[in-house]
Amino acid sequence: MSEVLCVDQLRKFYGKKFPALTGVSFKVQANEIFALIGPNGAGKTTTLRVIATILTPTSGQITVLGQRLDREADKIREHISYLPEEAGAYKNLTGLNYLKFMAELYTADRSKQRAYVETATEIFGLKDRLKEKIGTYSKGMTRKILLARTMMTEPKLAILDEPTSGLDVLNAMEIRELIKKKAETGMAVLLSSHNMLEIEHLSHRVAVMDHGIIHEIGTPAGLKEKYGAKNLEEVFAEVVKCGNSMCY
Repeated sequence: MSEVLCVDQLRKFYGKKFPALTGVSFKVQANEIFALIGPNGAGKTTTLRVIATILTPTSGQITVLGQRLDREADKIREHISYLPEEAGAYKNLTGLNYLKFMAELYTADRSKQRAYVETATEIFGLKDRLKEKIGTYSKGMTRKILLARTMMTEPKLAILDEPTSGLDVLNAMEIRELIKKKAETGMAVLLSSHNMLEIEHLSHRVAVMDHGIIHEIGTPAGLKEKYGAKNLEEVFAEVVKCGNSMCY
């Protein structure tokens, strides 16, 4: 596997007093699904937003396919795509018109626009519903078309914040399968989720964060063995507890 993302000693301060990230380092390979987990306020979303070039880091270095974020952010944006947790779509547009509109934002090349829409349509699956306004979609369908929009350019790195947030079991399973299939084609996926069962079955490696620091990185199986845990929830609880100096 080849390295797609390298994060080295990433720090992010809001103002002079609040440290959101205090030295985060990890790497993500092609074909890999890498997950960030941690309690609320751990720094997961801040990490994703910095990598997505939405926030400016205070210090540290990020490279995507060997390109440095501080020098080549525009080039990096050509290779990444970001799905925020609270992303929304234009409810008055049909699904198809929304995808066409997004494709036009990505490129002025008409042939590429058509290819992007075709890819998104294949991901979305329900071609007949694409003729209907997004305002008529269920939450699961809306999240699915947002994921299709995120994946339509076949990014080298997909950044997904809580990709199945608020979805029922069947919709969540469908979206997880879509993510898996894209990783199998060579895409690197960096995601965050509070669903430990989802993380355990979806991710190749996991980083446990708290207070802006990564305390552990490993495979779900390796982390469970290290901590003598039955599941990733127990690993999460133990790592966070030790990170807060509660271990004896």
